[in-house]
Amino acid sequence: MVRETKFKGRTEAEMSTIPFKEFLPLVGARQRRSLTRDLTLEKKNLLKKIKLTKEGKYKKTIKTHCRDMIIVPEMMGLVIQVHSGKSFEEVRINVEMLGHYLGEFVGTRHKVKHSAPGIGATKSSSSASVK
Repeated sequence: MVRETKFKGRTEAEMSTIPFKEFLPLVGARQRRSLTRDLTLEKKNLLKKIKLTKEGKYKKTIKTHCRDMIIVPEMMGLVIQVHSGKSFEEVRINVEMLGHYLGEFVGTRHKVKHSAPGIGATKSSSSASVK
């Protein structure tokens, strides 16, 4: 039997229809403070694109640099491309992500992969054969 995911005791269907004012008490203090204060222009534009996408008027994929946007119930079920500093990474929004920041799901740091040292990097590399 598949276990149904819930957010603070509410199912995914209930969370997708919840009004914004009822969502605020369910998140942490930092997120609640950020959402009750006036949103920046970039965040407002992102929410406007999300609303248009839900209505079917915006056909493109949603791309944003706004990594500090808090995930709200309006975003559930959408795929949003968030900038990682180098490229846009796709994030599929589900119930478990509510109240978190978009940037939490897109890493900005990657493991450095070094290859063999270059010519002149060390004294011993000068005696190495050049291909």
